[in-house]
Formats: sequence, structure tokens, C-alpha cells
Amino acid sequence: EKTGMPAGMIQLIYRTSHEDGTKLVSDPRLAAVGYTGSRRAGLVLKSAADQVGTPIYLELSSVNPVLLLPGALKERGEEILGEFITSVLMGTGQFCTNPGMVLLIEGDESEQFISGVVERFAGPSGTLLSPSVQNSLTAAIETLEGGGAELLCGGDAQEGRCSVANTLLRVSGSQFLSAPELFQTEAFGNASLIVVSKGIEEVAQIFAALEGNLTGCIYSAKDGGDDADYNQVSKILAGRVGRLLNDKMPTGVAVSPAMNHGGPFPATGHPGTTAVGIPASISRFAKLTCYDGIRPERLPVILQDKNPNGAYRFIDLKWTTEDVD
Repeated sequence: EKTGMPAGMIQLIYRTSHEDGTKLVSDPRLAAVGYTGSRRAGLVLKSAADQVGTPIYLELSSVNPVLLLPGALKERGEEILGEFITSVLMGTGQFCTNPGMVLLIEGDESEQFISGVVERFAGPSGTLLSPSVQNSLTAAIETLEGGGAELLCGGDAQEGRCSVANTLLRVSGSQFLSAPELFQTEAFGNASLIVVSKGIEEVAQIFAALEGNLTGCIYSAKDGGDDADYNQVSKILAGRVGRLLNDKMPTGVAVSPAMNHGGPFPATGHPGTTAVGIPASISRFAKLTCYDGIRPERLPVILQDKNPNGAYRFIDLKWTTEDVD
């Protein structure tokens, strides 16, 4: 109202049924759709939008793998533990960049980290967004357990509350590789899966088996002791994610032009788009138009470049190959 925008510019409709959501994206008057939510519901909406030719940009599912290399844990294990607890339990884990999978290499430091997580998870759990989120979280935990994951703590819905106890599960690297699709089940909420591998070669195999993710993170020793391991797996992980991080948890999404909040399917519907960062997050909804040989006075006003005397001025674009990867 203060800016004089049309009354219908911003609308919020509560508790829309799935049927109405499908009907909405099927309306040919829509130019484009953006969606954040579950993979199952998103693919239903995509099918409806595809039938009428409407572009739909989806953010669907991500376990956001975090690799903690031995040197990093030995160097600053308690610090990393604190960062993980903050990240995984923030907002009761209900962020698309929640660290839902942690990869470790066998060793005393890894076992200390796991014990520390179990100890910290013993505290109270937060409130989930809705009963459906609670149900999907407990169902995902049951799926992981049914596949052979060891439940280290939590897993139960809290009686009288929309909440699930802070949950940690564990599998070996070989278990993960035996059923990678199952063990990438997204447990959206305050839960994470620990994958303990025998060595960096097995980590490389695990990274190669990953679906598309929004983020992937590697913690390594500051003294360079983990550099060989990092170099062996980082390029594999980079091919599976939209944002590669070093030495920080994935939940810090900066709203900046450089941010990519996207990734290969099923993290998003298209790896070339982002839901955060301007102008990229806006341009996915824009139509590209090239004005080729158009007389200057016929160009749209925004493309016209006049000097104070009213004459048209053209900008000479100079291309360079310097500093180009």
C-alpha cells in the first residue's frame, strides 16, 4: 500500500490442498512457477505444469553431505562438533541445507565425534512445522533403520508434541554402497546419518554414488595434512552439488549475487538455476529477447542510452581471454 503496488501483487493462501495446487500450476495464464518442498509433491506439480508448457523451478530434496577428514577432527574436533550441532538442530533441522549426512573415516577421532553428537542430542528437541513433517521424518527414520542403519539415539515422536527426538543413525561405507538410493532417503528435520568409511577410496566411491545435492562440504586440516585426501575426492563431490564448501556447515546461505542455491536433480529441477542470489534468482523467470539491428530510437526505453544533448551513444564491448578458466 505504501508503494502503490497493485493489491493482488502479493497473496498468501493458507492450507491449500494438493488438488488445488495442481490446478493452480495447470492454469495456462501462469508464466512460470517456483516451488520448494518434497520431491514427491514437487514432481506431481511438475507433471501438471509440463502438460501446459509452464516452466517450473523446483527445489526438492538434499542430504547435503559433509566429509570430516581425520586431520581436521584431530586438530579441532570439539569446534567442528559444535558447528555441526548448531547446524543440524537449527530450526529443528527444517532447512533445505541441513547436514543430513556426515562422512567419517575409521579412527579414534571419528568415534569421539560420534559419541559427542549422541551426548549433545540428548537435550530437548524442537517443534516441527506440522504433523505431516513429523510423520515424514519418522517414516524416513524407519526406512533407514529398515535398510540396516543403526539407531544411535532418538527416532521417536514426542507424545503430546509435534516433535521427534533428536536422531542420529549410523552405517558403514560398505552398507551405504550396497544400497545408496535407500541411504540417501532425506530425513527432513532434526536427524542425520553418519557414514563411517574404511578410507578415502571408499569415500570417493560414496561421492560417486550420490544423487544431486544443494551442498557438499569438506573439513580438512589447516596444516595441509589432509590435502591429498581432499584432492582425491573434491572434484567428484563438486560434480554432485550446487555449492561446494570448505570448513563450514552448509546452513549459511548468503543472499548475494555469488550464491548458488541449486544443484543437480533431485536437489532442484534444473542445475542451471538458483533460488537465492540476485539477479540469477530473478532471471530464471524472465524471457530472453535479443534486439538485432534495431534502430536506436525503436529500442525499448530501458535499452536506450542518451547523452544530455539527446543523441544516442553506443557502448563498445571489449572481450578478453585474460583470467578466464
